[in-house]
Amino acid sequence: MQIIINMSLVSSPQSSRTTSHERLPVQIYEDSDRACQVIAEDIIIGAQQATQNNPLVLGLATGSTPIKVYQQLIKAYESGRVSFTHVVTFNLDEYYPMPANSIHSYVEFMNKNLFDYIDIPKQNIHIPDGTICANQVDEFCLAYEQAIEDYGGIDIQLLGIGRTGHIGFNEPGSTKKSKTRLVWLDPVTRKDAASSFFGEQFVPRQAMTMGIQAIMNAKKVYLMAWGEGKSHIICRAVEGSITDQIPATFLQEHPNCVIVLDPASASELTKEKTPWLVGACSWNEALIKKAVVWLASQCQKSILKLTKTDYEMNHLQSLLLRFDYAVCDLNRYVYEALLNTFEVWRQKRTTEANLLPKALIFSPHPDDDVISMGGTLIQLADNGYEVHVAYQTSGNIAVFDDEVIRFMQFCLDFSPQNTAMVSTYEQIKKFLKGKKTGDIDTKLIQQIKGDIRKGEALAACRLCGVNEQNAHFMNLPFYETGAVKKNPHSQTDINQTITLLNKVQPSVIFAAGDLSDPHGTHQVCLQILFDAIAELKRDQSSWIYTTEIWLYRGAWQEWGVEEIEMAVPLNPEIVAKKRQAIFKHQSQKDRAMFPGPDAREFWQRAEQRNQQTAKKFNQLGLSEHQAVEGFVRYK
Repeated sequence: MQIIINMSLVSSPQSSRTTSHERLPVQIYEDSDRACQVIAEDIIIGAQQATQNNPLVLGLATGSTPIKVYQQLIKAYESGRVSFTHVVTFNLDEYYPMPANSIHSYVEFMNKNLFDYIDIPKQNIHIPDGTICANQVDEFCLAYEQAIEDYGGIDIQLLGIGRTGHIGFNEPGSTKKSKTRLVWLDPVTRKDAASSFFGEQFVPRQAMTMGIQAIMNAKKVYLMAWGEGKSHIICRAVEGSITDQIPATFLQEHPNCVIVLDPASASELTKEKTPWLVGACSWNEALIKKAVVWLASQCQKSILKLTKTDYEMNHLQSLLLRFDYAVCDLNRYVYEALLNTFEVWRQKRTTEANLLPKALIFSPHPDDDVISMGGTLIQLADNGYEVHVAYQTSGNIAVFDDEVIRFMQFCLDFSPQNTAMVSTYEQIKKFLKGKKTGDIDTKLIQQIKGDIRKGEALAACRLCGVNEQNAHFMNLPFYETGAVKKNPHSQTDINQTITLLNKVQPSVIFAAGDLSDPHGTHQVCLQILFDAIAELKRDQSSWIYTTEIWLYRGAWQEWGVEEIEMAVPLNPEIVAKKRQAIFKHQSQKDRAMFPGPDAREFWQRAEQRNQQTAKKFNQLGLSEHQAVEGFVRYK
């Protein structure tokens, strides 16, 4: 069927200009919420126009990327805007083998995230069957392909993209003519899925996937990507040559494909990373700093050594013109801007007479504070600040089962005659012995795991000089599901945060702006804080207007030197103390439950990133430091 979009119903993208570097149309929205609203609106209009004889045929994706699209569709259905009785769906893929009722199956995913909440007829839903016998797979795949053709092909196809560049589970090496089939999963893909399966060893090695041919035959394709983690593969898919080693590049030959991004996933595209190479720029302070830092890196020079020729040879004539070709003035402007970002947190900010200035650090998990800004935390405590740490979630799902046995055995050694404890211990051992991958722990085990992480966080606080009574374990409700998938945050989470903020009334707040964690916990925690701050401002809480708010990174991603608005230098002693504080989190040491794609331990990631940031500042001509932690201001 033909899909018509009423553009008055959807918001315009931040950027939709296609450049000579891009081989696919790209639309960049301010965030994934806006982007998903636009895509959902297209589907809603198509569903409204559909009839029994001319249904809307959707190709659907799974994973975290399309969830907000599905939430918008559910919302539209519940409000009475749309019915899905004349919609037919074909899912891209399914793990193999995979029982339909498994928490890991895409059948379960689609039911829990869409189908259970709308009126789509069950017979209109098509998902590859992960339970069929191996000798029937080929026949099933042929039938799946034929069913798509019988409906006249797919009208709107939703896609995500893997770090290998796969679409569906069409891994590198897949051909443009490939059809629905059983495939072997790339090791990178299995590693990326490991956190959802509680370990890479539990991730299936095969999957059934719709082929690239059916995707290419779709009338319209939306490929979505969110976050910095997808930025590099998006750049290669959009700006690189067509190759079967990055199957998403085949979409360059699709007549109606749109790449829909948020700013983070678009950050490596030429028009976003180096816009002066694309066309005219509106030079502001941030862009000037970004361009000169880039130029210094390109020329392998410190900023103060850059020449007029360097600027002219690298397409920055318009920047020179902005400064009337006064190269020394331009260089000095950026050099001083970087120099002015450096900050040592001495006690020089005061609140009221005879009161210590207060700092409140929000830590999504019980170790993000020391991993990401441990050096700054230590300086705050050493220099007279009253430091508070708010641990937003318990982090209980990241504790291995064996840790529970170890701690219970430790307790029993002190009271071996405690029959109630012995009985509890035996019950826990019995449960854990029969526990299957993905099973949710009992409430008691969840509590023990949370207490393990609480004890580790308190040990780190003591080492850093933070009083134990200033460690606040919030255990925000959205997180406490016992499963990898969390609930959406609610007003309860926001109210709990407001209560703590009003209690402490800090002069400076630090929060995690690292949005590349694999489960989105950081993003949810940050949104809860933003919502709480917005309510405080609406209520005209006077103290919040004088509070500085800084965002840190470190566990998953680091700020670039051109982005950093406050750089905190660390000497070797503070670096060593920060490492010791991270080591206090013993349950996460050596092997974390959810390490993500980076194989290094968290202390290694943080230390090496901090040292690399210091090295980059030094290469730009600034002072040499052992390490630097970077922050940006929340505006």
